[in-house]
Amino acid sequence: MSEMRKGFTTGSCAAAAAKAACRMLLSGGTVNTISIKTPSGVSFDAEILDTVRSSNSVKCAVRKDGGDDPDVTTGALICAEVSCNDSPDRITIDGGEGVGRVTRPGLDQPPGNAAINSVPREMIISEVTEVMDAYDYDGSVSVIISVPDGESIAQHTFNPRLGIEGGISIIGTSGIVEPMSRQAILDTIKVELRQKYAEGCRTAFISPGNYGLDFMRNTYNVDLDRSVKCSNFIGETIDMIVDIGFTGVLLTGHAGKLVKVAGGIMNTHSRESDGRMEIIAAESVRRGVPENELIQILGSLTTEEAFSVLKRSGHIQEVSSGLMERILFYLDKRAGGRLDIECIMYTKDLGQLAASKGAAAMIRSNKEIWNV
Repeated sequence: MSEMRKGFTTGSCAAAAAKAACRMLLSGGTVNTISIKTPSGVSFDAEILDTVRSSNSVKCAVRKDGGDDPDVTTGALICAEVSCNDSPDRITIDGGEGVGRVTRPGLDQPPGNAAINSVPREMIISEVTEVMDAYDYDGSVSVIISVPDGESIAQHTFNPRLGIEGGISIIGTSGIVEPMSRQAILDTIKVELRQKYAEGCRTAFISPGNYGLDFMRNTYNVDLDRSVKCSNFIGETIDMIVDIGFTGVLLTGHAGKLVKVAGGIMNTHSRESDGRMEIIAAESVRRGVPENELIQILGSLTTEEAFSVLKRSGHIQEVSSGLMERILFYLDKRAGGRLDIECIMYTKDLGQLAASKGAAAMIRSNKEIWNV
């Protein structure tokens, strides 16, 4: 199998476009390609598109290429307009059309700023400074980053959840897009958790996804879409929750994920681990479930099927309660005893299988979060 192709971040594209626009502004010439050095040390050779000149500015674009990563921003034009001004700051950076603006605390930029993160800002300043020094220009310039289709693209990103309005974010820490980046998912989880904390939340509400959305809304008046999605990274999310300073956490999820946690498995992706039927069967042995039912559980293809076996035999409540005890044990172990931990486990067909003793009270004491 050939190696997946890497791409370049919106931050790299913005820095390249800004560098090219600045060079054309100060030299009066034309730039068709430009090279920048990304923070990872990899060079980015960008094609310069859609150059527009005025008496005091140059605007141009770089087309975002995410490589083999299924990035919704791939193909978008990342534009930079550079103009001379009399600002006391040598270089000022702001966002224009299609670049989001921050409205809530806890993100890389404060409320009111364009959603151009710190590393891309540093890249833009570095590349534009290089050009200004090369042409002995000691004045000031303004850099406006825009994305013509950014507002519509943003609807397919996390930005609306994060309170970033009007467009996409200009992001990237390495300048490189890694296909299907695990780190990108973890970074998103951390951003959401930090934002919740900055808004005053001290209990983190996490869920692997929105599976069970109707169940949680109907049973607890909770909108799972307002929880932080931890995907399969339950253990690493617990680590982040502790490090950020939360005092409590409520994990809600389908048994297909949470049964793995009952076996001490903290990355629940099927590629990393399984053992669901074995874990359910082991707890069933502890609870005296007959051998013929244990065989049915071990032969089940889904957790729904395994719990249906237990329901028919009348053992579902005790086995589910036992699994919940193990889930809480391993979550508490991962957190080092530093969190108040509650959990709710359910399936689509059977509804709630088990809930920790304080789960409902934790929801009630944080009811302002849910807005259902």
